[in-house]
Amino acid sequence: MSERYIGLMSGTSLDGVDAVLADLQGGTPRLLAALTHPFPDALRTRLRALAEDPVAAAIDELGALDVTLGERFAEAVHALLAEAGIGPEAVRAIGSHGQTVRHRPGGTAPFTLQIGDPNVIAERTGITTVADLRRRDMAAGGQGAPLAPAFHAAVFRDPGEDRAVVNIGGMANVTVLPADPARAVSGFDTGPGNALLDGWIARHQGVARDHNGAWAAGGQAVPALLQGLLADAYFAAPPPKSTGREQFHMRWLDAALPALDSPPAPADVQATLAELTARSIAAAIDQHAPGTGRVLVCGGGAYNTDLMARLAQALGARTLQSTAEYGIAPEWVEGVAFAWLARQTLAGRPGNLPAVTGARSERVLGAVYWGGGTDEGK
Repeated sequence: MSERYIGLMSGTSLDGVDAVLADLQGGTPRLLAALTHPFPDALRTRLRALAEDPVAAAIDELGALDVTLGERFAEAVHALLAEAGIGPEAVRAIGSHGQTVRHRPGGTAPFTLQIGDPNVIAERTGITTVADLRRRDMAAGGQGAPLAPAFHAAVFRDPGEDRAVVNIGGMANVTVLPADPARAVSGFDTGPGNALLDGWIARHQGVARDHNGAWAAGGQAVPALLQGLLADAYFAAPPPKSTGREQFHMRWLDAALPALDSPPAPADVQATLAELTARSIAAAIDQHAPGTGRVLVCGGGAYNTDLMARLAQALGARTLQSTAEYGIAPEWVEGVAFAWLARQTLAGRPGNLPAVTGARSERVLGAVYWGGGTDEGK
């Protein structure tokens, strides 16, 4: 049976669908093909409104976007297969994260919602699709996030040193990988990654991102603003914890600006947001993994030169490296993780780590949508 799996990931940055084809036979995943299938601007705008504005969550809009994204995810799969030069029959399954539009792990009725209809993906591609990977963990008392730490532990853990894996997407999260096998792997969302940086430069310069962090590098962080942002209760809250655009959005930033004595220059705000990301990540490692000697970075933030320089400074003597030096380019790590989670589900193996999410115990995650017709799976 094929050990080729496809992983589909659409994160809080709302760039598009990251699609990867990986051979999971053996210990280290082998990346066979990868691409990003971008979102049109109009679709990105609709998704951002749905994710950030509760009043925008009309049922008709939610349902329409669910199907539209399913079609978009299926298009990404076909493009990936064409690039790899293989047919759908050569792939065992797809692991689809979907697009998170609401994540509410607290309260009396915690829930998380990802859209991108897996029925559409399975129907359009003919490939068995594993999706809805977060809600079983949440039903078991967990946060439903982050889920990548189980994969990080399988691929990046080393018995010779304490490590941490930092993923910087729209939000940032850390996975703590102790060298001692008797110590549990842990992990949690540290707070904003690129989301505020992208939002601020889009507002002032009309571009999607700060290329290499050049705009932030030309500014000076505003100490009073940085202190005010870091005072948010989320940063001091103990894990398990997870977050998203519901918490850290442009209105959150806007609420902090009037408290300053004078309006800062836009470039100085950008520099402050870069410092916020770097310092909140480093503070999380200092507090929860002080023995960490090596930090591996993945996600789009790994390519932000200014942000990486700030993070290196905040981490002090720790070694900072890209996951590319350990076999997987930063932008594809999460996609491979969801391909791996699909394999875990089909094998009846758990995909969560209770020490990370806070679930009562390990659970097999997700639901399976059979490809290849109605007879498969009988």
